[in-house]
Order: sequence, then structure tokens, then C-alpha cells
Amino acid sequence: MKEDPRHIHISEFNYPLPDERIAKFPLPVRDRSKLLLYRHGEVSEDIFTSLPDYLPAGSLMIFNNTKVIQARLHFRKETGALIEVFCLEPIEPNDYALNFQQTEHAAWLCMIGNLKKWKEGTLAREMTVKGKPLTLTAQRRECHGTAHWIDFRWNNPEVTFADILEVFGELPIPPYLNRQTEESDKETYQTVYSKIKGSVAAPTAGLHFTPHVLDALRKKGVDLEELTLHVGAGTFKPVKSEEIEGHEMHTEYISVSRGTLEKLIAHNGKAIAVGTTSVRTLESLYHIGVTLLNNPDAPENELHVRQWQPYEPSAAAAAIPATEALQAIVGYLDRHDMEALHTSTQIIIAPGYKYHIVQAMVTNFHQPQSTLLLLVSAFVHGDWKKIYDYALSHDFRFLSYGDSSLLIP
Repeated sequence: MKEDPRHIHISEFNYPLPDERIAKFPLPVRDRSKLLLYRHGEVSEDIFTSLPDYLPAGSLMIFNNTKVIQARLHFRKETGALIEVFCLEPIEPNDYALNFQQTEHAAWLCMIGNLKKWKEGTLAREMTVKGKPLTLTAQRRECHGTAHWIDFRWNNPEVTFADILEVFGELPIPPYLNRQTEESDKETYQTVYSKIKGSVAAPTAGLHFTPHVLDALRKKGVDLEELTLHVGAGTFKPVKSEEIEGHEMHTEYISVSRGTLEKLIAHNGKAIAVGTTSVRTLESLYHIGVTLLNNPDAPENELHVRQWQPYEPSAAAAAIPATEALQAIVGYLDRHDMEALHTSTQIIIAPGYKYHIVQAMVTNFHQPQSTLLLLVSAFVHGDWKKIYDYALSHDFRFLSYGDSSLLIP
């Protein structure tokens, strides 16, 4: 290990990003975006529809199939004050699918907009969902860091919490777009393959894919597989500390099926990741597998990947092949009669990290001084400035609705 990533200065990962380079809206046709190619140190460009031309037949491509939920709910107090309740993650029940199916009560960890105007009392909102009138109430409980435990209750057992969000929730587009959510965002801020509800931000590298490009990849002989990582609002949290040691990574929930694990093993533990969320999930799998090789009976809570776990001496010294680590997870699923691994990760991937599974990635252009820029730098062995200088000088569009890149170190 060349350096201790905890002492990296985030100021070294800054670059000038003028507001006009941030794409406020997507292109009318998703797959017509520009594609920056970084291959073994060389930078060039093409158009996204050409992506299959640059991938070898027989490779495995992994997508994150999470679906963005309409997580923002607005309540108006009797005083006229508008309060925004932004659902971050489920607490009671803490399983996403179960929580969405609740019919009278659901508790979530939420961020509150205009908190100073909501000192006490219950917020209420009359609504009609699926033709059924109901009153939705929100009650504030204890504080968890910058978020609050919120109890939602509604008086119609025929309506689920998912129904309420679907009708009255608003899609949370990234704060740096500096605009209101528009009706078009409901479609354009979801990947065409999104399935599993739970994210409060889109895995944006996937926004460029169309059925046409997915078909072209299959025709090329690229194997397509999916996993799930629910993206949290922490993905937009800037690094405020001078050294990254002071930055706490948010926890995100992952789910990977036995089939996907077996497909990874069949591809010798190597994959092309679509988006940094897929990257973090795949690399977390490696460290979960190492945990299980060291302790096959590890309880479920020990499978959570801690922020600095990959950099601990035991992890750094373990030259365990990816296939062995993945096989250990399949063995764990066998012993517990499970079809999928459900766990969480806080992994931070920064310069000094050794990649184990991801051999190429498709990703957008990230904010200055962000943990995602650290992840990219670690992948391209510190060459990120060459990539970003090219993108800035060749009219690439940045951030969530911006253009794409294919990185092959």
C-alpha cells in the first residue's frame, strides 16, 4: 500500500466547474450523449451508442437496477408554513419492500426542510389515493444526526405507503441542478431497467442506456447482470474535512442474487461496472467474501463493509482471488438457505485502494472534491486530471444529466 488514504487532502481533487457545464436537463435522446474513452492512459471520444464496440465479447456487465422513489412529501401547517419531509431510509419495518407495503403506519429516517417552523405537533395532509380519501399525518420523534425519525400514519387500510409516495411524493432531483422537479424528470431520472424501489438519487451512469444499446451489447456477446444498491442522499454530501479521514461515508443497502454471484464466478470474478454504485457493490462483495473466509459463521451484522475495512492490514495483506471470496458468499447463502445476499456497505474507495472485481467502468463526470472523484482516481491510478481536462476542453456535459465515460485502466 503506497499511501494511507485517510490522510489524502481533498483539496488535491478540485477542478474548476463553471455552472454552465452542469447539464440541467438530459439530451432528448439518452444514448446520443458523448462518450469519453480512457483506455490504458489514452483519451479519445465517441458517442454513447458506440459503447458495444469498445467492450470484448464474453465480458460481463453489471447494472444497478434500483428505482428512485418520489421521496419528498410536502405538508402545510395551519400557520401556512410549508414543511418538506424527505424520506431517506425505512426504519419500521426497516426492509424497503415491506415498508412500501405497509397499510396504516410506516416509519422513516427523514431530512426536514424548514425544520425551524416545525417545533412540535403533528403535520396532516388530506389526499385522495386510488379514489380513496385519507388523511396522512407525520409525527417527529428523535433526532439521528442531521435526520429525524418520522412516523407516518394514514386512515385507510386499502392504501399502501408506496401508493402514497407514488401519488403525492415528488422525485428528488440533485440539489446542484438548482431547479424544481419537472414532470419529465419522472421518466428521464430513472434508468430504463430500474425495478427495485428504494433510491433517493439515480445511479446516473445508467441513464444513457436505451433498449437499443442493451440489445447491441447482447448481440456483441456481452453478458448483462443486475444487482441492487439503494443510493442514499449522502451521495451528494460534500467532503468538508481537510483530510478524508474526517469524512463519514453514508450506509447504503445492497442486494445481490445467487445467480449474479455465480455469473461473476463464471467470469473469473471480473466485471465491467455501470456506475459508481455498481462499483461499490462489487468491491464490497470481495470484502464480504474475505470476512466469510476468515469466519464462515460470521453473523449477518458483521457482513456490513465498514468505511476503512479494505485498508486494514488484514484486508490489505489478503491476496485472495476474487473467485474464492465470491464462492465464500455462495457457501454462506447455501448454509442459510438464502437466494440473495442482503447487507449494507460504507466502503470508501480512494487512491491506495486495490480493485479486485471491477476491470472497467462506465461513469459520468463527478463533482469536484467528491468521494466519487476519489473512486475514479483510484481506478485510473491517479490519472483523473487528464480525463477531466479533456472533458472540460472538449465540451462535455457534467454531473447527473451530463455525458458519459468508459474507463479501462
